[in-house]
Amino acid sequence: MKTLPDHLRYTTGHCRLGGLLLAASEAGIAAILLGDGDEAMIADLQQRFPTATLEPDTAGLDKDMRALLRYVDHPLGKLDLQQPLAAHGSAFQKKVWAELAKVPAGQTITYAELARRVGNPAAVRAVAGACAANPLAIVVPCHRVLRSDGGISGYRWGVQRKLQLIELERQLASDG
Repeated sequence: MKTLPDHLRYTTGHCRLGGLLLAASEAGIAAILLGDGDEAMIADLQQRFPTATLEPDTAGLDKDMRALLRYVDHPLGKLDLQQPLAAHGSAFQKKVWAELAKVPAGQTITYAELARRVGNPAAVRAVAGACAANPLAIVVPCHRVLRSDGGISGYRWGVQRKLQLIELERQLASDG
């Protein structure tokens, strides 16, 4: 696992799901977080990157935030960010996130199936933990993961947001 960045620039915005925070390091986009208010999202960012200095940068991140807001409204489209994604996590977490990115919008997968796809069928709890640690809300679509019985389970940013995202993606996919 790479060392966490010591400096992050961030900006916040608001979308159909509530608050949205975008944070970038020198390597690229390190976090995309959802929340109910700016203060809560900034606290979440600081908790994820405890040694980082956080610097507001609305002007410098404006193009990426506008692209992200367009993507939130239409998650079947292309996410056209100026900077690369640079999520920090363990090798296993990154493997789970990469596999999750292959699940098309409008479709879902179970934690058990995701564990099988990453080559470790017994790692269902670890897969759930990787989903909970996901620093790139919506872009790494952990909202598309369901329990084995097809039920909605927890979501880092709230079950209601998870339901909203699944329904939006299904609607957009069927409108096709």
